[in-house]
Amino acid sequence: MKKLIIIKGTMGSGKTAVSLSLQKALIPSVFLDGDWCWNMNPFVVNDKTKIMVVDNITFLLNNFIKCEQYKYIIFCWVMHEKAISDSIIDKLNLLNVELSIISLRINKDELTKRITKDIKDNKRDKESLNRSLDRLKAFDYSESNVIDVDNKSVKDITKEVIKIVDKSENE
Repeated sequence: MKKLIIIKGTMGSGKTAVSLSLQKALIPSVFLDGDWCWNMNPFVVNDKTKIMVVDNITFLLNNFIKCEQYKYIIFCWVMHEKAISDSIIDKLNLLNVELSIISLRINKDELTKRITKDIKDNKRDKESLNRSLDRLKAFDYSESNVIDVDNKSVKDITKEVIKIVDKSENE
């Protein structure tokens, strides 16, 4: 059975690193970062661009689901509100697809440390920290498997995700 693994968490929680690690560990797999469907200049967030990005994401995910080449589809994005993930899941053809939703939870101090390092390394802008901390407060962990990522390596988090994904297969 095909497996769709949704990784959500605030900016800086390690979604992309874990997803890339999963892509190497789970074969055959494909990986989509929701930010790739939102990469525009200037970056504009309004009702029209929000609809566009969800349409882009669901189009790609449905194509990955249809393609017989992949058993594992790995998707990550912030999705701090349940309504965001619901707007995507509701548009997917999940017939014969096992869905695992995983939230990466991080504490404020660890998040501040990671984002500050990214700002120093010119990977993020100065406002990233405030946006991420605001989302951290609002993050909805309901209806997902939660993995605390503080003081854990990408390798260890990847093993936890695989255990969750494989657990449903063995039930």
